[in-house]
Amino acid sequence: MNNDSNSEISALRTQVFTLLVALIIVSGTVTVYLYRQASILRKDIETIKPQAQQVITVFNQNQTLMINFVNQLAAYGQTHPDFRPVLMKYGINVQSPAPAAPKK
Repeated sequence: MNNDSNSEISALRTQVFTLLVALIIVSGTVTVYLYRQASILRKDIETIKPQAQQVITVFNQNQTLMINFVNQLAAYGQTHPDFRPVLMKYGINVQSPAPAAPKK
C-alpha cells in the first residue's frame, strides 16, 4: 500500500512538473506573439500618423463651413415644414417658428 502511494505521488509530481513546463512554454509563446504584434502596430501607427494628421487638419479647417451649412439647412427647415423630416432623419433639430399673432 505504501508502495502504491509513493508511485501515485511520484506520478502526480511528474504530471505537475510537465504541466508547469507546458504553462511556461505557452505563456512565453503568447508573450512573444503579443510583443511582435505591438511592435508591428507601433510601426503602422507611425506610418499612418502623417496621413491622419492631414485629414484632421482639413477637417478642422472646414468645420466652420460645415457648421454654417447645417445652420443654413436649419433655417431652411424653419421656413419649409416639408423639409423637416429630412433634417430630423439626420439629427438636425429645427425650432418651429412661433405662431403668428392673429390679425384684428
